[in-house]
Amino acid sequence: MARPQIPVALFAAAALPLALALPAAAQQAAQQARTVQTDGGPVRVETLADGLVRPWGMAFLPDGRLLVTERPGRLRVVTRQGEVADPVTGTPEVFSEGQGGLLDVALDPDFGENRSIYLSFAEPGDGGTASTAVARGRLNADATALEQVEVIFRQMPRIEGKMHFGSRLAFARDGRLFITTGERFQFQPAQDLSSHLGKVIRIERDGSVPQDNPFTGRQDAKPEIWSYGHRNIEAAAVHPQSGALWVVEMGPRGGDELNRPEAGRNYGWPLVSWGSHYDGEPIPDPPTRPDLAGSAHRWTPVISPSGLVFYTGEAFSAWRGNMLIGALTAPGIVRLELDGNEVRGEHRIELGQQIRDVEQGPEGAVYALTHAEEGRILRLTPGEAATGGNAPARPAAGGGSGR
Repeated sequence: MARPQIPVALFAAAALPLALALPAAAQQAAQQARTVQTDGGPVRVETLADGLVRPWGMAFLPDGRLLVTERPGRLRVVTRQGEVADPVTGTPEVFSEGQGGLLDVALDPDFGENRSIYLSFAEPGDGGTASTAVARGRLNADATALEQVEVIFRQMPRIEGKMHFGSRLAFARDGRLFITTGERFQFQPAQDLSSHLGKVIRIERDGSVPQDNPFTGRQDAKPEIWSYGHRNIEAAAVHPQSGALWVVEMGPRGGDELNRPEAGRNYGWPLVSWGSHYDGEPIPDPPTRPDLAGSAHRWTPVISPSGLVFYTGEAFSAWRGNMLIGALTAPGIVRLELDGNEVRGEHRIELGQQIRDVEQGPEGAVYALTHAEEGRILRLTPGEAATGGNAPARPAAGGGSGR
């Protein structure tokens, strides 16, 4: 399962008019709601909460509150009314330079019994080095402290640099944990099986290695590796029907890719790419290497994907089964219609703000984190009427993701 799904019946109150439940500050924000025109109908966009510092990941608790990470190293709880609590204590120390910091958050599939949550983060090492890591801890009863925290995965080797940490967390149906990483702005390590850089990782919830991982038992390979040849993956989710992992990874100058990572497959970076290097040097297109796995969809100009969810709710009935992808360069949400493993339609929800993560709320609304020093949680619901002039213009073609 990508994220635990919470029964809608637990959140009847969430369906009440928002202004009835919100405190004064949040009511004022809700009054500034606007309607964005999309080819799937009008969408109402309102601010649930603001004042978050570089928010990166979010996950819903069973009572409808949100866990939200802030990249400087804080984990916050946000109520259904938009109130932001003091930071949860007990979170791990993070390397909060560049693109590093506290990154994704996910609930254990058995959270109701064990209250375990998982955090991905950039972990500081010696001499200014850092790497992506994942910690597991127990959230206490009032969600104010993280206890019994242990690091269950460390990306090796640690290297210097502030770029490309990944990383998203997604639980498979069997309870195994997928971790997406970045290649740390290095190149050949993505092809090196003795390195965790530029890989999709698959581990048990305690950090041990599943015996059916594709490289288990090989002396020249890290046993945690599921797939390799990736660049920088900040969007991942498990399909609710097929159970397959899907990721969207950032290309360089062009060539963001939608992939469905399969065990042991090589996805080509940096041997092939739909983009080119930042210095303009071309990279061979993927058809030149038929031995490498191809992408399911690609973007040039880039969208700079970050955050992914498969929509299964009732509020946007026409979106059921669609992918919703947060976009940084194309500020808003990209909606993809799938036919099996093929993309048969692409649509844009143009919000005019860079989106770092996307989640489906228990009541069927869509929630989006804005990528900003003063970040917001946006709540998207069906709009009742069209209003003119609210949809921002799509950005001009060209440029790279810068990510």
